[in-house]
Amino acid sequence: MLTDAEREFLKAVTSTPIPPDVPGLRNAMEMFAPMMNQDLPEIGALHEDVELRAGLRAEIAVPKGSGPFPVVVYLHGGGWVAGSPKSHRKLAMQFAQGGFLTINVDYRLAPENPFPAGLDDCVFAIKWAGQNAGRWNGDSAKIAVGGDSAGGNLTAASLTALAAENDAGPRPKAALLIYGVYDFAATLERAGGAMDGMAKAYVGAANFPALLKDPRVSPLFAVKPGALPPSFIVCGTADALLPESNAMAAALKRADIRHELHVFDEMPHGFLQMSMLSACGAARERMLDFLRRVM
Repeated sequence: MLTDAEREFLKAVTSTPIPPDVPGLRNAMEMFAPMMNQDLPEIGALHEDVELRAGLRAEIAVPKGSGPFPVVVYLHGGGWVAGSPKSHRKLAMQFAQGGFLTINVDYRLAPENPFPAGLDDCVFAIKWAGQNAGRWNGDSAKIAVGGDSAGGNLTAASLTALAAENDAGPRPKAALLIYGVYDFAATLERAGGAMDGMAKAYVGAANFPALLKDPRVSPLFAVKPGALPPSFIVCGTADALLPESNAMAAALKRADIRHELHVFDEMPHGFLQMSMLSACGAARERMLDFLRRVM
């Protein structure tokens, strides 16, 4: 049951339209980032601007203690065109507070760097984690990958791409799929054109709509037995992307992949960064519990 204060907060959030253009979305995320990152948790250390390779950096949040720590590679949201480790710093640090070495990836953004640049960065970051997590007492045998919104898409796409490679790289033990897009065409149809600009920015206008069914763009089409590790899916009933979470859960069930679907009543898109909502903490605790059980 929501409190009156929570209802007032949600009313304010849902009455604020999401800017349809790239500069507007970037400005909105910069404006809201200080609010989303208040009261940062105490952790062992935060390393900013760690270079993974030329042009690719990450923030690394280290838990307290000596380890070895299980690892979370985190892929931030922002519609493929906005966001950064700084916009999602508190969430990454909360994973570290929970005992997970967290690598918060600053992948390249569209439209300056359209698909597959961001996806390539995410795949590289997961492999890098397997080779370098030990520098901060991370356990490279226990890696999870997670992300919200666009980062949920990139999480599923990165993991299915790694599974298809079938090389000697890391084998992530868990996926966190947080209110993501998994079938672009279906999402755009439901949005009635409101998200077309974002999709064109990500795949490139010349490739729109041809690339929308590419499994690297719409990873729902890459789900098959063994394509994903045990997966935690979370969304709210007030999120327009709830059908995407339901579709992913159904696909994982067909593929006989272990998964959990958690749906929170009345929660909007982005609620895992809204610490004033009780469901934010509840969802985070469920994710941490899932990671501890499967890793």
